Formats: sequence, structure tokens, C-alpha cells
Amino acid sequence: MKSNDWLHGFRHSSPYINAHRGRTVVLTMPGDAIEHRNFINIIHDIALLSSLGVRLVVAFGGRPQIQSRLDDAGLESAFSRGLRITPDDHLPLVMEAIGGLRAYLESQLSMGLVNSPMHNARIRVTSGNYVTAKPVGVLDGTDFGYTGRVRRVDARGIEQMLELGHIVLLPPMGYSPTGDSFNLSYEDVGSQVAAALQAEKLIVFIDDEGLLEEDGALIRELSARQAADRLQDNTVTGHDAALLKAACDACVKGVRRAHIISYAEDGALLEELFTRDGSGTLVSGDNYEQIRQARVEDIGGILELIQPLEEQGVLVRRSREMLETEINRFVVAERDGTIVGCAALYHYPEENAGELSCFAVDPSYRRAGRGDDILAMVEKLARGQGIQRLFVLTTQTEHWFRERGFVPTAVQELPGPKLAAYNTQRNSKVFYKPL
Repeated sequence: MKSNDWLHGFRHSSPYINAHRGRTVVLTMPGDAIEHRNFINIIHDIALLSSLGVRLVVAFGGRPQIQSRLDDAGLESAFSRGLRITPDDHLPLVMEAIGGLRAYLESQLSMGLVNSPMHNARIRVTSGNYVTAKPVGVLDGTDFGYTGRVRRVDARGIEQMLELGHIVLLPPMGYSPTGDSFNLSYEDVGSQVAAALQAEKLIVFIDDEGLLEEDGALIRELSARQAADRLQDNTVTGHDAALLKAACDACVKGVRRAHIISYAEDGALLEELFTRDGSGTLVSGDNYEQIRQARVEDIGGILELIQPLEEQGVLVRRSREMLETEINRFVVAERDGTIVGCAALYHYPEENAGELSCFAVDPSYRRAGRGDDILAMVEKLARGQGIQRLFVLTTQTEHWFRERGFVPTAVQELPGPKLAAYNTQRNSKVFYKPL
């Protein structure tokens, strides 16, 4: 029998395709990835993303290629603080290696062979002096020569090219107003450019499937704050630390999410963007990390948030005493010490069901996607408790929930205890979502 697995997967990727269309994604690619046998598949996936309307910036590195060029010339490399020291006589060879990589990447993105994923792609690739650099200078007595750091990003110039549908290719080089060229860290370029563009996502490629624990287990998710803590206590070291710092810095500066994924795994990029669970390590920004389990000291903020909605009849009234006894069921969204959103999850284990209740978001934050973040957190908690169906009762927000995968159902489908307590005078509509 013919398998329709591809059809199911293609249909269920549609929401992710719609979510990413027109959004800016910055890919950070090490030189090792360019030499890997899976690189051609990454090129094909980049072409697919471009055809789906994703605005792409590719920041690439060239450390192994630079090393090879210096070795061929009989020049010895030196490193300090994780950075290559670039003396005056090394710079031409560094530029030669990077220039060759840039030409190679442009050629790969220009392919259009019949019977290949690149057929009729007609991708336009743009590169240029979009990154202004400054020298690292002298640190601990070591002169880093022509090794530099990102000073400024021409975000407007990059945006203009993205508006034209171009893929913007950024080498690990920057230029100064004095006319000098500097060898840059590719992860620094990717992170700084993503922040300057306020990109939706920063994708960081790594040799493993993502960041790993000491026992080899994949770290699925970190908030920017948790990532900073791991860097502070040296839980993550070496080049992995530099990559995590780049991801963390981008999120702190406004990039919503960064993803650390494998360049060796075929399809890792598409899996990360177009499936719920992804393939690597997610590092999330402040908006997401502030969605957390509620504490007793949050009760005042929750009451202040829900009281107007209770007065309007949107929410069922809850007393302070009730909140005190049920606070462990709540999650809250906190912004600068203020509760700007909340929701509660009630578990009905006999029916493997859960109820999403007391869902509220401050009006000032409803357009910022805070409701979606709270819902995502509740769904995550529900799955962790083995809940298979999530119910919600609403009188005012039917369409919001329907747009997020909830479907209408009869009141009689409610879990037994909830059905017995159903308030017929409120006449709330019932919706559920399979998890």
C-alpha cells in the first residue's frame, strides 16, 4: 500500500510555513559545515526556504580553510581567547581563503540543474560591506593584529536587499573607515546582524545535534538567562561556549529565538523550523523566559490583571483565598516585575484531559504574541502530565482559540467533574485541542 506519510507531514507543516513567510532568519555557518558531505543538502534547504518567502541572511566562517591556506604557506597560527591572531603577513591569505569560500557559496546557491531541488530556483545572492569592524587591539599584552570585532551593521542596506528577495551572504570580514580589513568571528557576525535586523530567528550550526549535557543527552531548551548561567559556571566550554554566547547575546538584544542545530544531520534545518519539537537546542529571549510557574507573591498581580475581565463577565470570579489554594496550577507572564498574563491548568487524570482556565493577557501586550507564549507553556505542562486533550470554556474569545487549533465540542464532552459544575447561566462554549 502506498504510504501517505509525506502528505500528512506536508499538510501539518503549513502553519509553520505561514508563520515564517516574510520573516528574517539569520543562518550562522562554520567553515566545517561547508566541507561536510551534508552541505549540499543544506544548500537545497536554503533554496527551499527562500522559495517559501523566508528572508535569509547567511553568515559563514572559514576557520579550517584559513588554517589550510596558512599551513600551505608555512605560516604558524596563534590563538588567544578563542580568536585567531591575524598579523599583517597573514591577512592576504585570510582574505584569499574567505574570498574563495564566498565564490563557492555563490556558485552553490546559483545551481539550477534539471531533476535537482535547485531547478528553477533562480536565487539572487548579495554580499558587500555591510559590517563595519574595529580591531580587537592588545589584550593581556597580545596584539591581535587584523583580528576584529563587529562595530556596526548596515541594517538598512541588508533590509533593502532582503526586500528585493535576495539572500544576503556575509563573510567573516569587516571593514573600517580607515580602509582596513579585519578578520572577524563568524558567530559574532551572525549574532550582531540578527540583533541589528531584529530577526525572528538565529540559526547556529554545530557538529553535534545541539548542545549536549555531560552524559550526552540533548539540551532541548534554554532561556537566555539559563544560557548565561551555564556560561558563567563553565558548564559549556570551548567553541560550544562561543556559539551559545552568540545565541544568548542575540536573544538578549531582541531576537526572539535562537536555534543550535547540526550541520551533519540531513534535514535538521527544516525539522527545526517546520516541526513542533525541532531537532536541536532552542535558546529563547526574555518574552519567552518570563513565562513561568506562578508563585504566592504573584497573587496580587494576577488579581489586578483578571479583575477587569471578571467585572466584564469574561472570566469567572476568583477570590484571593481560591488563588492561594490553586496558585500551583497557574503560569504567569512577567514583564519588568509586572504580571502581564496568566493561565491555569486543571488536570482530570481519569479522562486524560486538562482544562485551560483563567486565561488573561494585559491589553497592552496582546499584539506582542504573549497569549501564544502562555498557551505554548500550558500545552507543554499538559503534555508533561500525560494530558491528551486540552479543554477551554469561553464566552468571548471563540475565534482566537479556533485559530490556534481548538475545535468546538458539546458540553457533554467535558470531564465528569467539570460537567457537573458547568454553569448553564454563563452558557460558555466548549472547545478542545488534541495534544
